Amino acid sequence: MATLANKVAESVTGKFFVDSQCIDCDLCRQTAPDNFDRSDNGYSFVKKQPATPEEEVLCEQAKAECPVEAIGNDGQ
Repeated sequence: MATLANKVAESVTGKFFVDSQCIDCDLCRQTAPDNFDRSDNGYSFVKKQPATPEEEVLCEQAKAECPVEAIGNDGQ
């Protein structure tokens, strides 16, 4: 389960975040490419919080399917 205390620095402020457990599997970037990106350090991060209901659904899907549960939702 992702923890806010381990949030990667590149993740923008907001509801969704990626923490240090990320294994760079690319699933979130494939699922929600407008919201996730890859760091040069070899992990994903939230580049943009969802701005539409469709993006929200895709971010929730990426969170649910993350194989190491590195995507969190801090409830904002």
